[in-house]
Amino acid sequence: MEITKHEPGMFSWADLMTADIEGSKAFYTELLSLDSVDMPMGEDAGAYVMLFKNGKTSCAMFQMGDEMKQMTGGSSLWSAYFTVDSADDTAAKAKELGATIVNGPFDVFESGRMVAIQDPTGAAFQVWQPKDNIGAQVFGEHGALGWAELYTNDTSAAAQFYSGLFGWSASTVPGGGGQDYTLFQIEDRPATGMMAIREEWGEMPPNWSIYFVVDDLDATIAKATEMGAKEVMPPMEAPGIGPFVLLQDPQGAHVFFIQMTQAQS
Repeated sequence: MEITKHEPGMFSWADLMTADIEGSKAFYTELLSLDSVDMPMGEDAGAYVMLFKNGKTSCAMFQMGDEMKQMTGGSSLWSAYFTVDSADDTAAKAKELGATIVNGPFDVFESGRMVAIQDPTGAAFQVWQPKDNIGAQVFGEHGALGWAELYTNDTSAAAQFYSGLFGWSASTVPGGGGQDYTLFQIEDRPATGMMAIREEWGEMPPNWSIYFVVDDLDATIAKATEMGAKEVMPPMEAPGIGPFVLLQDPQGAHVFFIQMTQAQS
């Protein structure tokens, strides 16, 4: 079913800033059975590569510049976007709540208006005020986005910030590996999740991670590793939802894949 609108506060889009646009395009289109279309971003800015599933928008990617390569060490990175009614009002509110405005607000042609924000715990994310482009037109099916998740060293501060910014309510539920998991909701509808960064994971900066839904997790892992991806941790079970795995793609980006055995609303 095609999605025609994302409610404010909901995860609605993701894009990949990659050090190797052609390599990333080949990996994700083949792994997730997606089509791609290059959308020019202007003179010397390269293309914003839109990925489609059966003609509907799924996600996107773009080539990182030399300056960003130096900042990230050349590692690619997925970013999560959340829909808002007003990018400008959200930026002002985020700043009042202790966040840093990294970039924006600015218009993306006629597609929408966006802001890049770093939350008070250090995790970066984007907000999107849709105009011609709502974000993902497919969700929760093979080759489409399914979930976004915050990893942070201060879950209390993060919960306070996002509840104030998006109106999320927080509750604690069982998570994968037996760790407590924070579920954020909007009017009883699951919005996103959060976990505390564990010491045994090593040096991990606070971050938003994204999940793609797949029909067969084992087959996806086998194909991804054959194509050069690395398994970061063994597959685990999300209680009541399904098995998932964290992989590092051939260009260095960390990304989750999940096989949902229970439909998520």
